[in-house]
Amino acid sequence: MSEATRPDHFGPDEERRGGRVRLALAAICAAMLLAMMGLTLVDVIGRYAFNSPLVGATELTELLLIGVIFLGLPAVTLDRGHVSVSLLSDRLAARFQPLREFLLSLVIAALLSAIAWRIWLQGNQLAGYGGTTETLDFPLAPIAWFCAGCTILSAVLTLWLGIGGLRRTEHIKP
Repeated sequence: MSEATRPDHFGPDEERRGGRVRLALAAICAAMLLAMMGLTLVDVIGRYAFNSPLVGATELTELLLIGVIFLGLPAVTLDRGHVSVSLLSDRLAARFQPLREFLLSLVIAALLSAIAWRIWLQGNQLAGYGGTTETLDFPLAPIAWFCAGCTILSAVLTLWLGIGGLRRTEHIKP
């Protein structure tokens, strides 16, 4: 299958990959991963060399991991890097691929929106009873709202990419 008819390819590589926004999100995720590594290194050295682990290291690692996952979601969406299985899509004619991509983007955006809504409700519940982390007493509601925001951003980006795929093919003749 040629590069132009691949189901996940609608334009130039830079356009498909989300450009600077995706790069910025990926850089933030990389910095958070680096912070997690440093935090773990300090915790392990403190624990085994000085018998004094870093207080709250586990919670900070968990919070950084949440950040990496949910900030990475829009970056992966812009990169069209989600796992996909193309059992039947390879058999569709190239002119139907943009429509298939658009319909899938509608379904995926709806699912991501439902997930974001549930996470937002969970954040409201955490805020209602003042949920915090055990050691550092960090409030959990803003983290849930952050996760919901990143998820809804991914839903919007999914729709935007699906609509963009339809627009780019309007000028292509079947």
